Amino acid sequence: MSFAEHELTAMAEEELAAACDLTWPELKRITPWGDSYEGFAPSGRTVEVERRYLWALEPEGAIVVEVEVRDAAARTGVETRAILAPPA
Repeated sequence: MSFAEHELTAMAEEELAAACDLTWPELKRITPWGDSYEGFAPSGRTVEVERRYLWALEPEGAIVVEVEVRDAAARTGVETRAILAPPA
């Protein structure tokens, strides 16, 4: 994995952790929803970060949280996701 890919992966994982840090009631209120914004990677290059909250097919009632970080200039990007099950 190149430095650029490693940097995008680290950013996506950090953003995913923040996205999953919401409480279950907060997650339910915003699902389905998504947004994107322009940010800066630690190296200083401009990247686009997209966050999506979607209802999962399995397990029933779960929420899929997806984060994609793209470098349009380099035509590269990475995506990471988590499936959050509803509380028991």
